[in-house]
Amino acid sequence: MGTPYRRALVKLSGEALMGDRAFGIDPDTVRDLARQVSRASAEGVEVAVVAGGGNFWRGSVVAETGMDRATADYAGMLATVMNALALQDALEKQHTVVRMQTAMAITSVAEPYIRRRAMRHLEKGRVVLFAAGTGNPFMTTDTAAALRAIEVEAEVLLMAKSGVDGVYDSDPRKNPGAQRFEHLTHLDAIRRQLQVMDQTAMALCNEHKLPIVVFDMAAPDAVYNALMGKAVGTRVTTDEGSGDESLL
Repeated sequence: MGTPYRRALVKLSGEALMGDRAFGIDPDTVRDLARQVSRASAEGVEVAVVAGGGNFWRGSVVAETGMDRATADYAGMLATVMNALALQDALEKQHTVVRMQTAMAITSVAEPYIRRRAMRHLEKGRVVLFAAGTGNPFMTTDTAAALRAIEVEAEVLLMAKSGVDGVYDSDPRKNPGAQRFEHLTHLDAIRRQLQVMDQTAMALCNEHKLPIVVFDMAAPDAVYNALMGKAVGTRVTTDEGSGDESLL
């Protein structure tokens, strides 16, 4: 059955919010995500969420067209704010109390990020949405998710992917024979350069011994099941004993 986490941070890729669309936000997908998060929150899990912005904007890609990289990354941070606003609205329609905090000052729509305030919201059972990444260019939302999870003392970082049900030894979309890991260590992932998250984020998780669970959010109730501690996807830990390289 698994044991529900006391406090967990869910990282949603921007693409995960598109559903079957080619761009933007799919309302049905966002509603379903909100339902799952609300259900876990109602059952006592303290939930924080970081959403990417790739469904609207990718700073690294836009920078290749000639835009200044820092400027492109700031635009990407605004894309994450749009996603967080959509999630906030969907969660509130589930009668869940939500607080949104941004790493950039956008006081018309959200609180500024303040660690102690975020932790207080979580203690009161409010879902907290962290937007605008770390507030710094050249940093991914993976790094923001790892950083916020460590700062608010989350027990786990849940990486909800779109169409990928765990960590593989090669890209399963290009290699039909790719093997999925059930369990591995942060150092294994770094050494093998596996596509779990960016290297900066992985190094942070390794240094602070923060477990990571990588799973496909498209599976029925996948986010809820992950928050409730059920076995989904691939688990990445620091401990060699519980994070050996076992392939399914």
